[in-house]
Amino acid sequence: EGREDLQVNRLETQIWIKPDIEKTDVDFSEILNAIQEIAKDVNIFFDELEGVNSPSKDDDSLLHHGNLTSTSDDASRLEVVGEEVPDKNKANGLYFRDGKCRIDYILVYRKSNPQTEKREVFERNIRAEGLQMEKESSLTNSDIIFVKLHAPWEVLGKYAELMNVRMPFRRKIYYLHRRYKFMNRIEKQISRFRGWLPRKPMKLDKETLPDLEENDCYTAPFSQQRIHHFIIHNKDTFFNNATRSRIVHHILQRVKYEEGKNKIGLNRLLSNGSYEAAFPLHEGSYRSKNSIKTHGAENHRHLLYECWASWGVWYKYQPLDLVRRYFGEKIGLYFAWLGWYTGMLFPAAFIGLFVFLYGVTTLNHCQVSKEVCQATDIIMCPICDKYCPFMRLSDSCVYAKVTHLFDNGATVFFAVFMAVWATVFLEFWKRRRAVIAYDWDLIDWEEEEEEIRPQFEAKYSKKERMNPISGKPEPYQAFADKCSRLIVSASGIFFMICVVIAAVFGIVIYRVVTVSTFAAFKWALIRNNSQVATTGTAVCINFCIIMLLNVLYEKVALFLTNLEQPRTESEWENSFTLKMFLFQFVNLNSSTFYIAFFLGRFTGHPGAYLRLINRWRLEECHPSGCLIDLCMQMGIIMVLKQTWNNFMELGYPLIQNWWTRRKLRQEYGTQRKTSFPQWEKDYNLQPMNAYGLFDEYLEMILQFGFTTIFVAAFPLAPLLALLNNIIEIRLDAYKFVTQWRRPLASRAKDIGIWYGILEGIGILSVITNAFVIAVTSDFIPRLVYAYKYGPCAGQGEAGQKCMVGYVNASLSVFLVSDFENRSEPTSNGSEFSGSPLKYCRYRDYRDPPHSPVPYGYTLQFWHVLAARLAFIIVFEHLVFCIKHLISYLIPDLPKDLRDRMRREKYLIQEMMYEAELERLQKERKERKKNGKSYHNEWP
Repeated sequence: EGREDLQVNRLETQIWIKPDIEKTDVDFSEILNAIQEIAKDVNIFFDELEGVNSPSKDDDSLLHHGNLTSTSDDASRLEVVGEEVPDKNKANGLYFRDGKCRIDYILVYRKSNPQTEKREVFERNIRAEGLQMEKESSLTNSDIIFVKLHAPWEVLGKYAELMNVRMPFRRKIYYLHRRYKFMNRIEKQISRFRGWLPRKPMKLDKETLPDLEENDCYTAPFSQQRIHHFIIHNKDTFFNNATRSRIVHHILQRVKYEEGKNKIGLNRLLSNGSYEAAFPLHEGSYRSKNSIKTHGAENHRHLLYECWASWGVWYKYQPLDLVRRYFGEKIGLYFAWLGWYTGMLFPAAFIGLFVFLYGVTTLNHCQVSKEVCQATDIIMCPICDKYCPFMRLSDSCVYAKVTHLFDNGATVFFAVFMAVWATVFLEFWKRRRAVIAYDWDLIDWEEEEEEIRPQFEAKYSKKERMNPISGKPEPYQAFADKCSRLIVSASGIFFMICVVIAAVFGIVIYRVVTVSTFAAFKWALIRNNSQVATTGTAVCINFCIIMLLNVLYEKVALFLTNLEQPRTESEWENSFTLKMFLFQFVNLNSSTFYIAFFLGRFTGHPGAYLRLINRWRLEECHPSGCLIDLCMQMGIIMVLKQTWNNFMELGYPLIQNWWTRRKLRQEYGTQRKTSFPQWEKDYNLQPMNAYGLFDEYLEMILQFGFTTIFVAAFPLAPLLALLNNIIEIRLDAYKFVTQWRRPLASRAKDIGIWYGILEGIGILSVITNAFVIAVTSDFIPRLVYAYKYGPCAGQGEAGQKCMVGYVNASLSVFLVSDFENRSEPTSNGSEFSGSPLKYCRYRDYRDPPHSPVPYGYTLQFWHVLAARLAFIIVFEHLVFCIKHLISYLIPDLPKDLRDRMRREKYLIQEMMYEAELERLQKERKERKKNGKSYHNEWP
C-alpha cells in the first residue's frame, strides 16, 4: 500500500503444560519444538489497519468491545472496518479532518491579538520540529482560533528517547516462594473459607470493567535502535494519550518564537498573551446512553467517571492506575496520598468515637459532674463586670456533663495514640509511596534540569556564570542581593503574622465586651447562656475574618515570592507553598491557641482583676472549665471550613460552567450545542488552578493539623475528617473529570515539600496535646487531688470514690465586700437566700479572705503546677521516644519490594542480553543464507 517499511511481527505461541499431563506417554517436548520451529517461519505483515485487527492493552479500541476484529478475518472485512473508523474519528472531534491523525494538543488564540508575528514564527518552528498542524475557527466566536497539533510516530520516537520515557518490552514473570506442605494446607483451608464469604464490596469489578489495569510488563527507556525489544502492537497507540501530550508539550517549551537567547517556549507566549490557552483534549464525553457493564466504556474519561467520579462508587477503592494513565503521575500521587490518608483515618476515627462513647457511658458515674449538678448551695462569683449576676454552680450542670464527654479517663490514651498514629501514617506512607513508585516506573526517574524562570532571566541577564551541570552560561544572582531579598521577605512574613495576632486581639476584645452585653440582654435564653452565645458568635466572626485574611495572604505571599526572585519554577513553588501554609496555619489556629492556652489563665481574681488597657476585664472560663470553649471553637471552624472549601472547589466551577452552557443554549440551541467538537467543549470548561494541586494539598494539610494538634480536646475531629474526605475524594474526582479542562500529565516521585510540613505538624501535635491535657483540661488537678488530698490520699488509688469533694476543693472563697467599684454586680444575691450574699466562690487555688495572706496561692496550687510541668516533660519524652522507635523499626522500603526490584534488575539484564544475542544470531544466519562473507565476530 505504498508504505516504505513493513513491520514484521513473529507469531508467538505459548503452550502451558500441567504437571499431570507430563505423566502421559505423549512426548510433548517434541510437539512443542515442532510448533516453535513453525512459528519462526510465520510472518504476519500489518498494514495501516493493524490497530484495528490487533487489539492490545494500550489500544483505545479495547474500550469498544463491539468493534474488535480477530486476526483471522478476511481482507474484505478489514477494508469495511477501515472505511468506518475514519468517519467515526471525524465525528468524535478527537482527530484531524482526515480522521487518522489524533489531536495531541490544542492552542487557542484570538485573531484580534496583535502578537501575530510571534505566533507565525512559533508555528513555523513547530512544523520544522515535525509536528503536524491544523486550524479551526470557533463555532461560537469567529475571533477565536483553535490550533490542533499532532505528533507523528517519528517525532514521538525521537523525543521519547530524549526524555527517557519508559515503555513496556516484556511481560513480568512472578516466582512463588517455596512453601512447606503444612503452610500449603493452611492456605487451601483459608481460601476455601474465603470462598464462602461474600466478595469484597470495596473492590472494583474487574470482570465487567476489564480495562482497570495496565499491562504488567517490564519497562525500559525507549530507544529507536532497540525498538524490536518493545511490545508494539500498534504504533498509533503505543504511546498513550497522556504521554503523547507530554511529549508535545516538551517540544513546545523548546521552540523559539523570536530571535534572542530567552525568546523561547510556550509559557512565555501564554504569559504575554500571544496564546489564550493551551491544553490536551479530554477523550470524549464522560456520559453515555448505554450501560458500561453491557456495552463497555466509550473512552477512558467515561470509564473514570463510572468507576471513580460517580457518587454511586463512593465506598470503592480508587482505580489509581487509570487516574495515573489519564492525568499523569503527579495527580495520581495526590489521589493515592489522599486515599491513604482517608484509609488511615478509620482507626483514628474509631478510637476517637470510642473515647466519646466511653464518656457517654461513664457520665452517670462521674463524681465531678455529679457534685456540680448537686451543688445548689454553692454560689459562683459573676464572670463579668456589673451586669453578670451571681449564679449557682448547679446551673452549669449541662456544661459539666458535656465536658466529661471529651475530658475523661481515655483522653490521655487517645492523645498518645494520635501522636503515634501520625508517625505510623507517615512511615507507612513512605512504604506505600515506594510501592507506587515501583509500579509506576518512578524509582529511577529523575527530574530534568529545570529551565530558568523568565522573570529571573530578565532581572539578572547582565550577570552570568557557568552552570556546573550543563556547562552553559546562565544568569546569576549575587549572594548579597539574594540575602537582602530574603530578609525583606521574612520581614513581610513577620508583619503578616502580627496582623493575625492583631485580629485575634480584636476577637478577644469582642468577647470581653459582648459577654457583658449578652448578660444584660432582654431575651432570657441569651441572658442565661451569655458565655456560650459569646463563644459561638466570636467563632463565626473569627471564621469570616479568617476567610477574608486568606484572600489578602495569597496576594502578599505572591508578592513576597516574586520579590525573592526564585531561579526555577520548583523553587518558586516551594517558597510560595511554605509562605501560604505558614500564613493560613497561623490564621486558622491562632484563636484556637488563645482559647486553649490563654483564656482564663491570666485573669487575676475577684477584687484584683487584670484588665486590657486598664479598662476591659479579661474573660474567664465557664465554671465547668475552658475545654467546652475549645471544643466549640474546633467543631464550628472545622465544619464551616470544610463546607466552604467543598463549595468553592465544586460549586463555583459548576455555576460557571452552567452559566456558559446556558448562554450557548440561548444563542445556538440545544441541538447545535451537542454537535460542538471536543476542543470547543473543553475550551468552555474551567482551567485548572494556576497553582496546580496547591489548594487541594493545603486544604488536607490544614485538616491534618486540626485532626492531630488539638485532638485531645476534640476526639471527634478524626471522625469529621474521615466523613469529609470520603466526600472530598469524589468531589475532586468529579471536578477533574467533568468540570476542568484536562491538565497536562506530569511526573513526580512524591508529594514534595508537603511531606516535610506533615512531619513538622506531627512534632507540633505532641507538644500541643501535652499542654492541652496538662493546662486546658482538669486531668492533672483531679489526679493530684485523688492521690494527695482526696479520701484515698496515700493509698495509691484513683477511682471515682477518690474524687469525692473535688469540686469544693477546686473552688476558692471570696468576700463580696472586697469587689472593686467597677466590678461590683448590680444585684446583691438576695434572690438565693433572702439576704445579701457575703461570700461567693471562684475557680482557683487561693487562701480565704481572712487568712494571714488573703487570696494568696495555696500549697495545692504549687503541687498542681509541678505535676503539670512534670506531665508535659514525661509525656513529650515518652511519645517522642515511641515515635522515633517506630520510625526506626518500620523500613522505608518493604522487604518483598526490595527483593522484587533486585530480581527485576537481574531479569532485565538477562532479557536484554538474550534479545541482543538472538538478534545477532539471526543476522548471522541470514548472512550465511545469502552467501555473504562476514567476520567471526562475537557471538
